[in-house]
Amino acid sequence: MDFILTPDQERIRDAARTFAERRLAPDYQKREKDDRIDRGLIREMGELGLIAPVLPEEFGGVGLDSLTMGLVVEEIARGDFNVSYVQLLGALNGQILARHASPELANEWLPKICRGEVLTALALTEPGVGSDAAHLQLRARRDGDDFILNGEKTSISFAHQADAAITFARTGEGEGAHGISAFMVPLDLPGIDRTRFDDVGTLVVGRGSIFFEDVRVPAAFRLGDEGRGFTQVMQGFDFSRALIGLQCLGPAAASLEETWAFVTERKAFGSPIASYEGVTFPLAEGETMLEAARLLCYKTLWLKDNDLPHTAEAAMVKWFCPKTAFDIIHNCLLLHGHGGYSKDTPHQQRLRDVMGLEIGDGTAQIMKLIIARERVGRVAVPY
Repeated sequence: MDFILTPDQERIRDAARTFAERRLAPDYQKREKDDRIDRGLIREMGELGLIAPVLPEEFGGVGLDSLTMGLVVEEIARGDFNVSYVQLLGALNGQILARHASPELANEWLPKICRGEVLTALALTEPGVGSDAAHLQLRARRDGDDFILNGEKTSISFAHQADAAITFARTGEGEGAHGISAFMVPLDLPGIDRTRFDDVGTLVVGRGSIFFEDVRVPAAFRLGDEGRGFTQVMQGFDFSRALIGLQCLGPAAASLEETWAFVTERKAFGSPIASYEGVTFPLAEGETMLEAARLLCYKTLWLKDNDLPHTAEAAMVKWFCPKTAFDIIHNCLLLHGHGGYSKDTPHQQRLRDVMGLEIGDGTAQIMKLIIARERVGRVAVPY
């Protein structure tokens, strides 16, 4: 693995950093009061090629590698953790569509995703079926050239504002992952209703439920083979878990940078508080953990780019990075004293935003089961 970024990687990283510093960071806290992410802002990112540059050029992307996609996510999240969900879901759903959609369907949706004209969600989780995602209950019944969907998805990011959702539904009678298919479902179809939850963080993204009542979806909107959607599409989750790791590390890096500046300027007992080990040691530990977590994310994406196994590494970063980021931001908040506890500083919002990904997209316990299974096989997963 080469630790030196290429000129192209540096160029797009710097473009993402500049955009994040100028357009995102100044209004990060103000944006929390909004009901949704501003579509004009999303289109700006699309014009700069910052939404899904990992997608092929034929679909509106830039054809860059996965590691470069991670660099973009990290920089955008450094400016606004919530806005980086556009990159996360744009890249994940975009790759799923590029690999498993028909050419007609891919050509219809992928350029719009890259240009920032549409937002997409991933509708997998159901009530009572979170980590046990292979035992879904939402049904898709074949009716001529269509499928009719009935059921509920819950805890879906962008539920109230997405234009479409990659939706998993049971089309067969098999157990577990067998018999599950995936569909690209426009969310303006008749029979769809949506709600929004009142969460602790990621308020601009929003999390909610999507209800399907006799929703008619063309069979041409199915992704991959019928009954094999779960096993085919879930392969992309190793990629998104690495992106999530970097997404969480972005705000942690921002809090560290701000706190180093603060402790250098803030004085106590006649000296900057940075002169005290009790202040600098937690920050030094944070820098160490941040670098270690970042390199593990980079390695995971490098493995993916080189077509090497990376399921265990992806699970490692998915549990380790949100926890590490939360701990770093928490220490930074404390070192700011009561000023850090105030909503006048961004640390408390970063803390609340990052915490959601200690739960969403797979808890730490599930990630550790995956790591164990990769080492010793299915015996590590009790049933």
